[in-house]
Amino acid sequence: MKKVNDTSFVLFIETYKKKLTELFTRRNNEDLMASQRGLPPYVLRQILDCNPLSTFIPEEFGGRGVKTHETLSMLEVSSYRSLPLSLMMGINGALFLQPLTNYGNEDVKKQIFSDFLDKKNMGGLMITEPDFGSEALKMQTSFLKSGEQYNISGLKHWAGLTGWADYWLIAAREKVGNGNLGKDIGFFIHDTRNGGIEVVEVFRNLGLYMLPYGRNRIEIQVPESHRLQPKTTGVAMMLDLLHRSRLQFPGMATGFLRRMLDEAVQHCKTRFIGGSSLFNYDQVKERLAHLQSYFTVSSAMSYYTSSNIPLEKDTSRSDLPANAIKSVVTDYMQSAAQNLLQLVGAKGYKLDHIAGRAIVDSRPFQIFEGSNDILYQQITESVLKMMRNKPSANLYDFLKGYAHTEKAADYFKDILNFRIDNNAAQRKMVELGQAIGRMVSMNMTIDLGQQGFNREMVSNSLAVLQKEIRMIINGYSFNNNAGFVYDPETGNDWLNCLTLYSSSSQAAPKSDK
Repeated sequence: MKKVNDTSFVLFIETYKKKLTELFTRRNNEDLMASQRGLPPYVLRQILDCNPLSTFIPEEFGGRGVKTHETLSMLEVSSYRSLPLSLMMGINGALFLQPLTNYGNEDVKKQIFSDFLDKKNMGGLMITEPDFGSEALKMQTSFLKSGEQYNISGLKHWAGLTGWADYWLIAAREKVGNGNLGKDIGFFIHDTRNGGIEVVEVFRNLGLYMLPYGRNRIEIQVPESHRLQPKTTGVAMMLDLLHRSRLQFPGMATGFLRRMLDEAVQHCKTRFIGGSSLFNYDQVKERLAHLQSYFTVSSAMSYYTSSNIPLEKDTSRSDLPANAIKSVVTDYMQSAAQNLLQLVGAKGYKLDHIAGRAIVDSRPFQIFEGSNDILYQQITESVLKMMRNKPSANLYDFLKGYAHTEKAADYFKDILNFRIDNNAAQRKMVELGQAIGRMVSMNMTIDLGQQGFNREMVSNSLAVLQKEIRMIINGYSFNNNAGFVYDPETGNDWLNCLTLYSSSSQAAPKSDK
């Protein structure tokens, strides 16, 4: 396989890295800036002057060519310095520019790409609605064609860059007879200069202070040319959009996890407890080993996506690797932040400390673009669907013959030799999905090791993954599940279980006459 050796990209990414270091550490207080809402305009301007979003724009339109390894590397450099900044770049790139590249009108692309490169414009995506978060296919935002334009009406929320974006990609369903909405999804590009989007509320989001979120009322008219054109259906186009974005999560995760690891190592080497460096304690080493493993696995995912997911690949059917990557790596992001905070101690529990910020900034990654609980269930459902076409219903046999788990399966032959219950409880589907998602991740990690990545880091990461997967499978095999019986009115006050002697029942002391 040809190794990446592009001097122009090396110069580009190093220039970008130096600018972020200058802006976030030398010229500003990084901790203070990250704990304030928004981003100073001059900081955002200088970041965009480096043209990081050019990595998401085709060469024929003046960009760098939408090469997957370049987009992931740019996101990684961004997230090492600021996770919200990386998310900002990801929103612009994976959720706006890439869909525009694959499905947009050529004349529209020319204008918008020029605005991004020359005017430093930004764009976002609106899918989620107040009453329909995970049920995107039931969204109530509607469109109706009128002549050569579409009238679009609805209410969207939690759209990153609310009030900032110059362009929006908006999902809606078509109005059909009797005021009902069709089943398919349409995507429309709206230029905010044309008005029609009212920010009803700006949310006081718990983390990710750099990014504005809110509730948006939409009453717009969009030219026919500004509707994305799916290759088959709008639903398939939406799946391609979401799966491609999930497959690129390691770009944001790898830089963040490297930062967590670097911060933890630096703290542990310089902090002394009982006359010994914190780095020498065995429990500390275990936490550091997990941080190291998370970074290694995320690096393996970046390698996988860069090697297998070019822009032109239709990812609408790549549900299992996309869901595994997104759910596992975001779980690792939150776990890494928790580990760093535990190592740092009390001073890390501050909003202006990297450990405290990391907790709240990484947490929503487990929720947006598909809640991890749902994605883990979908992983199991995907496996069950594929197994229906196989002669054996044995889980090990399937995973051993499945491309995304074939190398990892042998590590677990002793615990995977069973049939999946098609009628298993939802919690069991989620648990099994957690294990399979980590096996997919383990397979990618083995592949990375075979390409020359640090062997000791890979070996230690495989050990951490094995322990984690075995613990999950043990839990899956335990069938005495807890139920829900809580009643706020009765039987739950511990004080009623305590036997007390009332003062009236106690004998009065006798007189010494």
